[in-house]
Amino acid sequence: MKQWLGISEFVAVAEHGSFTDAAKHLHISVAQVSRNIAELESRLALKLLYRSTRRVSLTEEGKLYLVHCRHLVESLEQANQALSSLKQTPRGILKVTAPVYFGETKLAPLLNQFLLSNPEVELDLQLTNSKLDLIQGGFDLAIRLGTLESSSLIARRLGSRRQFIVASPAYIEQHGRPLHVSDLTASQCLRGSVDYWRLQTSDGNAIQFRPQGRVHCNSGPFLLEAALMGLGFVQLPDYYVHQEIAQRRLVSVLDELQMPNEGIWAVYPQNRHLSAKVRHLVDYLKDALDH
Repeated sequence: MKQWLGISEFVAVAEHGSFTDAAKHLHISVAQVSRNIAELESRLALKLLYRSTRRVSLTEEGKLYLVHCRHLVESLEQANQALSSLKQTPRGILKVTAPVYFGETKLAPLLNQFLLSNPEVELDLQLTNSKLDLIQGGFDLAIRLGTLESSSLIARRLGSRRQFIVASPAYIEQHGRPLHVSDLTASQCLRGSVDYWRLQTSDGNAIQFRPQGRVHCNSGPFLLEAALMGLGFVQLPDYYVHQEIAQRRLVSVLDELQMPNEGIWAVYPQNRHLSAKVRHLVDYLKDALDH
């Protein structure tokens, strides 16, 4: 295994730009870092680093070697983590981001129960309707809804949701019940953050209807309240409107044109073995939401 000697030290120095910082990262002495890298350069018969009193930089050979060695070190770390995670108790900080209303109404009780069951886990939850950069923000996990954009992230389906077009009974009594999508053009439609409503025909062809009306707001609860007060039709996910439909405070229309169920997703960076805390949370959320 002598061929591995010095590789971790070389990658650490290249990434930290310092022998001292690399030694702290690896929890070994500066002398050992220097000695192992010197032996690595001797075996390769190449100089990988330029050393000076103020800075460390890579040679051309060092830059090329780093590309390959970084993958080796990452793979070794993942292999070690994979074994330790088999017996690891969920612990540490879980940094999660999720949409605001879904997070407040659906995730909050589930996450609180997860914390009660896992006392060594801390939660840092950021609720926002913006799609945050998971890598840059240091997030372990994002909960995302609907159709996912193409990306390098790994996605696991936790459950599903369905979109409903609804209005109050009073609004429908006054303005009529739409029988076709075209009937909505003569109605007041409450517009949200997405500028079109997604529907499909009976033979599966997608329809994008662009609603028009005098109310535009990026808050689902606001649009729900506006619909309840008789200001027009709105398209909202099931978790906004199920109770209101059941209590006949809202009426669902054009149900035959509803899109198939959309996904509720756990999203996390690829090429990263899931820690016990993330793995346990994802499994728990899937069990709770997949019904």
